[in-house]
Amino acid sequence: MKGLTRDSTSDVSLAVVVPCYRETANVIDTLAKIPAEVATIYCVDDGCPDATGDYIERHCDDPRVRILRREMNGGVGAAMVTGYRQALVDGADIIVKIDGDGQMDPASILQFVAPIIEGHADYTKGNRFFVLADLAGMPRRRLFGNAVLSFLTKLSTGYWRNFDPTNGYTAIHGRVLKLLPLDKLEPGYFFESDMLYRLSTIRARVADIPLTAIYADEESHLNDLKVIPVFATRHLRNFLSRIFYCYFLRDFHLASLQWLLGPALMLFGGIFGLFKWQQSISLGIEASAGTVMLAGLPLIIGLQLLLSAIGFDIDNQPTTALHPQLRE
Repeated sequence: MKGLTRDSTSDVSLAVVVPCYRETANVIDTLAKIPAEVATIYCVDDGCPDATGDYIERHCDDPRVRILRREMNGGVGAAMVTGYRQALVDGADIIVKIDGDGQMDPASILQFVAPIIEGHADYTKGNRFFVLADLAGMPRRRLFGNAVLSFLTKLSTGYWRNFDPTNGYTAIHGRVLKLLPLDKLEPGYFFESDMLYRLSTIRARVADIPLTAIYADEESHLNDLKVIPVFATRHLRNFLSRIFYCYFLRDFHLASLQWLLGPALMLFGGIFGLFKWQQSISLGIEASAGTVMLAGLPLIIGLQLLLSAIGFDIDNQPTTALHPQLRE
């Protein structure tokens, strides 16, 4: 980001966490490109059968690199929680996540931490969809899968103005990270989406950073199309939890009533209408205008209430950073 210099980061402890699972092909090049402003680099060997941690120790002499080992493979989320916990213990102010597969340019780290240092955001994440010209290099299957997952994430987290939820290039302020239930974060590939859900419950400010992904010969461990049904059920769970927590337990708005009445009226209108339609066909008698109205009006009013609730939810997205208000 414009204006961020080495002096800007001199009083900020930056750490990078690299989850490692079969990353021996590109991880050394990735580590070599991490800027000097980063104080510590945590490489988490997530029970890797290729022993990526040992490989890094043999081929990397960067004194900033520390190897953290997990005995059992737990997934990218589990590896990140291991790295997050150690970074917090060591007093890191901002923790960045990058993958070791070479798809993320470490030179962009300062761009990711700039909005956090400047107090404009608590959490930043990459957005590969920001520049349309960059989409030409993205596989079409991944493009479609990310579009679907992005919409589901917007609905479940309330971050309607953010996109590309499965992007793993992120940065978070340590004070905000301490507020999250790390032991409850999803251990697998749903980790990034679950992070956004957890951040929404504390009303953290999230900012997208334009990012150009590098697609070479490496194979992604995540199949966007196959995970859509699995992710959809988890997004539904997070959506219901968020609505209950944010609109009924912690606060109450006019939108709270709209979230209740809208679906209820639509459900009543739909069930009543289907019942009367089936009854009309079986008896051979046309439904009266009153019956049609009794079925149609709740559907229309319910849809309007639901759209109004969604509109309020979009406007209710956090606009100010949380971490400047927090103290150690």
